[in-house]
Amino acid sequence: MKIKITFFAGLLFCTYSFAQQKDTIKSAEKLSEVVVTGQFEQQSIKKSVFNVRVISKEDIKQLAANNLADVLNQYLNITIRNSGSDGRSTVSMFGLDSQYFKILVDNIPLVSDTGMGTNVDLTQVNLDDVERIEIIEGSMGVTHGANAVTGILNIITKKGGGYRWQISATVQEETVGNEYGLFDKGRHIQAAKIAHNFNENWFINIGGNRNDFAGFYDDKEGKDYTGNDGLRGFSWLPKEQLVGNAMLGYQKNDFRIFYKFDYYGENVHYYNPIIIPQDNFPFPNTYYTNDKRFITNRFYHHLNSNGKLFSKLNYNVSVSHQKQERDLEKFNYQLETEKEFANDRQTYQSKEVFYSTGTLSNFFDSKKVDFQMGYEITNENGFYNSAAGTFKDDQQQFKDVRKRLENYDIFSVAEINLNDKFSIRPGLRYSFQAQFDNQYASSLGLRYLFKKGLEARASLGKSYRTPNFDELYTYFVDSNHNLQGNPDLVPENSTSYELSFKRSCFFDSGAQIANNLAVTYLNVDDRIDMVLTDVNPLVYKYVNINKYQMWNISTTEQYSYKNWNIKVGAALVGISRKLDLAALNVTSDDKFLYSLNLNSSISYNIPKWNTLFALYYKYNGKQQQFVAGTDTDGSAKFFLSEISPYSWMDASVRKLFFKNQFEVTVGARNLFDITNVQTVQSGGSTGGAHASGSPDLLLGYGRSYFLKLTYNLNFN
Repeated sequence: MKIKITFFAGLLFCTYSFAQQKDTIKSAEKLSEVVVTGQFEQQSIKKSVFNVRVISKEDIKQLAANNLADVLNQYLNITIRNSGSDGRSTVSMFGLDSQYFKILVDNIPLVSDTGMGTNVDLTQVNLDDVERIEIIEGSMGVTHGANAVTGILNIITKKGGGYRWQISATVQEETVGNEYGLFDKGRHIQAAKIAHNFNENWFINIGGNRNDFAGFYDDKEGKDYTGNDGLRGFSWLPKEQLVGNAMLGYQKNDFRIFYKFDYYGENVHYYNPIIIPQDNFPFPNTYYTNDKRFITNRFYHHLNSNGKLFSKLNYNVSVSHQKQERDLEKFNYQLETEKEFANDRQTYQSKEVFYSTGTLSNFFDSKKVDFQMGYEITNENGFYNSAAGTFKDDQQQFKDVRKRLENYDIFSVAEINLNDKFSIRPGLRYSFQAQFDNQYASSLGLRYLFKKGLEARASLGKSYRTPNFDELYTYFVDSNHNLQGNPDLVPENSTSYELSFKRSCFFDSGAQIANNLAVTYLNVDDRIDMVLTDVNPLVYKYVNINKYQMWNISTTEQYSYKNWNIKVGAALVGISRKLDLAALNVTSDDKFLYSLNLNSSISYNIPKWNTLFALYYKYNGKQQQFVAGTDTDGSAKFFLSEISPYSWMDASVRKLFFKNQFEVTVGARNLFDITNVQTVQSGGSTGGAHASGSPDLLLGYGRSYFLKLTYNLNFN
């Protein structure tokens, strides 16, 4: 660890010192990246008051990424949480889970089984149609509403193209660890896209993708194994994903409109390791299992129009309807005949959302002052089937639960340019809530441009997280359990502060150095958690009781020279949680626990060969948190749980052939062959007598290799 810290500190110091050489710095201005997230309108990243990070389509291509999980593994401050038991991957930022981080597509929150923009399964977000990904860390409640506590991720999709016709087809084959077969092992992806500009005004894009993940066997024996020793099935469940999308757009002068449709379908298969003898009709003297599959269908509609009103005001209005259903199909599988029988399919979870947001800006004929007014309407219908086994009525019978959550928000943001260097951006949102007390969010952003390319930004944001479906309505009470939701929960409140500095330097040699340093503090009050509220009998209930604090210092350095591009980053995160066992009057230590993360990437381009080599590395340091447990004398106590550090590395080579029409990418993911990381729970420095090993944390399925072939045909 000391070697890693010393190396990175030395590198950052040398980089910064090198950037201070005034005599070699050129005064030329770099063409900045263009961003839209949190802006009044599309503008260069330099003019943004927010500290926006961008993942380019070139990074997505180089990683051969098919979904968000493939990309975010390498991002600083983000941790991917995988589950082999249900095939889901979710995001954690600054130690808070996916309920606090919002994922959007073209500024529209993406629906999930249990959230609107939150709790999104990253493997369900396809990247075939993506132009770039924009990330803003910290509270973004003013512009993006509830649950944008730790940050937002906005996927910007492609709209139109530079050619009259753009056609592409892709085939991608991957191993899953050391497992591969053309049909029954590995990962198999096929995709196709067509884009057509009818004329200078009309365009259409159509695409489709199939991703067949055959599961990870590991020490299991698969679907048709007949031994009754617990080895039937998979360590990571097999699943097949189908994606279809279409976009129709029109633009003329200042008027633009598009309609976008996405379909997502997924089948996840669970194979029970318990084998049951079958002695009666229809299959006597044979064996069967109780298997099941989860079937997801998501429909996404988005209509957007933007332009000018009265030749002056800028408007941008979106209307969206999304529906996601997750069905549970239970069936018996007869092992000798490999046939299914007694199939029973029911909708397990569903969420249907009507959403609309709009803004109006450019009220003043001045470059110094701009003002934006906006609205947001969210109408969610959530459903849990009794088969979920989570909700019971007073007669102890499992029941269906259907609830509606609504909010109607208005917000306003001003951007004041006191001069060419100093900008101020205050904002305020008020949310009319149907389920909870009305909420508000506020923000203040500052940007100052110093000489010699130094940019300074500061921001303050207040946001809130509304309770989710489980926290509100869970009711599971029987002779062994008493787990209860709480419809009287109130939203959590958060405050975040960020100070950042960024500088880009250019040299006569053509070299370029960019430095980015950010310090962030986040505080969450009234945090919701399930706590013990009674000891006789044991009753657990969701209540607003816990507190959370986080501070983070991170830096990213980028160096470009000729065909080389090098990035290094480091983040030190300190997290303080105060946990409470209310009925026992026991609370956890709220001291700060620290974790170091490092990441880097290096790429080298050989123009003569049309070839790009890239290597990506991320180090995830030791993570600690307090968890409730029982001491040797049977008393309740909080113990320190520790996740061991681990590293993740990906590598790839991409080459273009036939005048850039044919693209070949080969590479490897997870070069360090990570599958599980050890977690240990002990009394630590508190002197507790309890110490025990804990189940390992599932991270991946080992080192895997991929080959991606893409053919692009562009013509007018």
